[in-house]
Amino acid sequence: MSDPRPLRLAGGRLAALSVGDDHAPTWLALHGWLDNAASFSRLAPLLAERLGIRLVAIDFAGHGLSAPLPGGGDYAIWDYCHDVLDALESLELEQVTLLSHSMGAGVACLTAAAFPEHASRLVLIDGIGTLTTPAGDAHTQLRKGLKGHRRPVSPAPRYADIDSAVAARVAGGATPIDADTARPLVARNLLALADGHQQLRTDGRLLRPSLVRLCPEQVRAMLERIDCPVLLVEGEQGILAEREHAAAARAAILSLTRRVIPGGHHLHLEAGAVNAVAEAIVAWQRS
Repeated sequence: MSDPRPLRLAGGRLAALSVGDDHAPTWLALHGWLDNAASFSRLAPLLAERLGIRLVAIDFAGHGLSAPLPGGGDYAIWDYCHDVLDALESLELEQVTLLSHSMGAGVACLTAAAFPEHASRLVLIDGIGTLTTPAGDAHTQLRKGLKGHRRPVSPAPRYADIDSAVAARVAGGATPIDADTARPLVARNLLALADGHQQLRTDGRLLRPSLVRLCPEQVRAMLERIDCPVLLVEGEQGILAEREHAAAARAAILSLTRRVIPGGHHLHLEAGAVNAVAEAIVAWQRS
């Protein structure tokens, strides 16, 4: 299998990595919050070889090598749907399988609900639906978001080398992750400076709290509108399990197959779990 090939999509706004034959059926891969296209660097070659597909993994706006959103605006989860639609237009694809992780799974669900004609299948990895705020707490969420937006954006962190940057990601990640799993993500997210240091590329605005979130009823209604087959691959030590919101989300999707595999939240990037993730996806696709 050849090495991933870099792509620029949406008039250069979005960066991406392509794995597999350019003439093969294409899947589009969507990563999680603060990650990037390298999230699929271990899974993509396995799927491309076993399924005979091309897998294009994008960097969402403000992540990896993609451009940040212009101005001082917010990164709302529905804004990432534009990244998906722009990528499809650039790739001249009308319909596609969306392979997605965590926040990317939320984006995939919203896109499939709003544009069912563009989603032939969804593969969700340790993510389903999106974060919500009860309608009665909307004012509290807005207050938190407005206060966060009024604070200056912190300068991008600098590190002596990639090992230091990886250690910082392991220590400060929103979910547990080991150094071997984090390294591909961190490596794609670093900018080498003239003084030899490494600086994170991630747009600092991504760390601001959301001004507004969908409420649980809205997300459930979105999930109920997904009419394509859906595979959900969860990690046994992931973020879903039998939590109330996850169970409700799974119940809302009409055609959902669930597989639970040993591994953490980034199980598709974990060396010890990625083969099992690929096997689950291949078996489902061939069924």
